Amino acid sequence: MNKTELIDKVAKESALSKSAAEQVVNSVFSAIAEAMKTGDKVTLAGFGTFSTADRAAREGRNPQSGEKIAIPAKKAVKFKPGSKLVDVIQCPEN
Repeated sequence: MNKTELIDKVAKESALSKSAAEQVVNSVFSAIAEAMKTGDKVTLAGFGTFSTADRAAREGRNPQSGEKIAIPAKKAVKFKPGSKLVDVIQCPEN
């Protein structure tokens, strides 16, 4: 499912117009991104938790040439699925 398909599904299930559903989806994504940008965790009960983690700088190797390269430090996005999401994914009937 891509973003357009998600917007269509939200519009259909909530009886909103597609433009209103697009605003809702964009607002949710924006709120999650802004919270994570400031270092906050975003927990959606039953769905999961979005967070960030600091990755230290390290040395790697170019797989083609084998030469050493410096990989800079960065923030990584993490997602830990909630129990209800895991149950839905693992249940073959749904």
